[in-house]
Amino acid sequence: MNLTIFIASYFFIILSVIGYGLFFFSSTKNQLNVEFEFSLLAGLFFLILLSFLTHFFTPHGFYHNLVIAFFGIIFFFFFSLKEKKIIRNYYFYLLLIFGILFIGFLTIKPHDDFPYYHFPYTYYLTQNHMIIGTGSINHGFRTPSSIFYLNSLFYLPIIKYFSFHIGAVLIFGISNLILILKLKNDHKNQRYDFISILTILSLLFINIFFYRISEHGTDRSAQILILVLFIEILSFYRNSVNFKNFFSKIFILLGLIITLKAFYVLYLLILIPIFVGIRKEKISQILKSFFSNIYFYIFILIGFSLIAINIFNSGCVLYPVSLTCFNNLEWSLLHEAEFMNNWYELWSKAGASPNYRVDNPEIYIKGFNWLPNWTNLYFFNKVSDFILGLIFLLLIVFLIFYTKNKKKISFNKKEILWTYSIILILFFEWFYNHPSLRYGGYSLIALILFIPFSIYLSKFKLDHRFQKKMVFLIILSMVIFMGRNLNRIGNEVEKYDYDFLSKPFYILNENNFRVDNLFNKFIQKYENCNDKNNCFGDEGILINKKNNYYYLVKTND
Repeated sequence: MNLTIFIASYFFIILSVIGYGLFFFSSTKNQLNVEFEFSLLAGLFFLILLSFLTHFFTPHGFYHNLVIAFFGIIFFFFFSLKEKKIIRNYYFYLLLIFGILFIGFLTIKPHDDFPYYHFPYTYYLTQNHMIIGTGSINHGFRTPSSIFYLNSLFYLPIIKYFSFHIGAVLIFGISNLILILKLKNDHKNQRYDFISILTILSLLFINIFFYRISEHGTDRSAQILILVLFIEILSFYRNSVNFKNFFSKIFILLGLIITLKAFYVLYLLILIPIFVGIRKEKISQILKSFFSNIYFYIFILIGFSLIAINIFNSGCVLYPVSLTCFNNLEWSLLHEAEFMNNWYELWSKAGASPNYRVDNPEIYIKGFNWLPNWTNLYFFNKVSDFILGLIFLLLIVFLIFYTKNKKKISFNKKEILWTYSIILILFFEWFYNHPSLRYGGYSLIALILFIPFSIYLSKFKLDHRFQKKMVFLIILSMVIFMGRNLNRIGNEVEKYDYDFLSKPFYILNENNFRVDNLFNKFIQKYENCNDKNNCFGDEGILINKKNNYYYLVKTND
């Protein structure tokens, strides 16, 4: 598979996903009036739900995925012709964005968790339908992410499993499209306020700080969508909005965020300031409208599907929260959940690493006992460098938009204060329980700085030159994205002998397939077992089979 075939496979997947977005855009435009760019996210939302549901019955093999992909291609051509007057202008942006993002798609070395559980879990989805109790085999299998299920649908002939990081590209690209078109719409309506500044800052932040797509994993994709979510929430207070349109976008964004990383369920708190900003007499009307909104039902169904998958994997609704674990399920990992919850907290508070572990970890994680050590080992220089980078970004934007002329600004202070309060609550929860940037810190710290800065900068008169400055910053962010990725590829060529012309895919080894090999051993062991009720595999795992489902039970710690 050379670079030409790799490019063709990449755009085949992109067009198929756009096809599902077009389907939702055309099918719901009269009822929900959701913008095309959010319909693309709706397409991802639907594909994740489809992947969740089919996982219970069949592996996501070539035939399964080809059917889904070709339906997307059919939708693309059919609805492109049907809606060509509306969407033809979007294709320039799509080609530009995903053309640039292909540079980020090229990599020889994924992130450290990729061979540990991201690739193995996604590959497991392509080889088997559900195996109950998979959390007994690998810690990462206890916390499944929707991005694994999305990526498993792109296991296709020729490209095979070398597209298992394209889900991050799709979320990254569509988020860019949403932010760019939001700025374009603001310019069209001559509406230059703090939302416009916040949107520019978020776009710059995403493209510059999150340029290395192969390292996005499950965390950064969710945090990109969190920035989009809060921009939509704050935009809600600008003026009168179409409630069905607004809540459709909220269901899509929250659904994607929560399924990407289950602990982001805390972000449901954002519904509080939304309803605070709505007149009491309209709340009952809005609640009734939920029942006529397809995205509400997808949100509910995808939530129940994720809960079911979590339970079948680990015996817990939300691993490693032990209170959500069922003690009466044979494969339940209740005791492991209690231990791992403390371990994740210890790791995020700089109390453990691959090379060391603090004494008395239970005492270390209590209260703020961990703060001095975390400050020395993690705040300096990981968090401090990140904050300095944000401050430098704000300084550049300030110098570009600064003028001597000021204006009076008006905005809904009460609602914005409510939203900012929720951000602060989420920040303090993050800081107290899991103060690692990857666990939500990037987006929360950015929002805490960006929102007041955007409000302050909006006091300056943003005249007709705003568009030129805005276009300049968008182009600058894309140039920096390409430059940093080209530099990365150059380093990979030198360090790993990366031949992206003839072998443009990432390196795999036996470690990537170890879990699948273990599953195959267990299944073979069970089929050859004389005593089906007392069949043990390696690592003290009891293997059984009921109703065509294998399940694995951990019998020792």
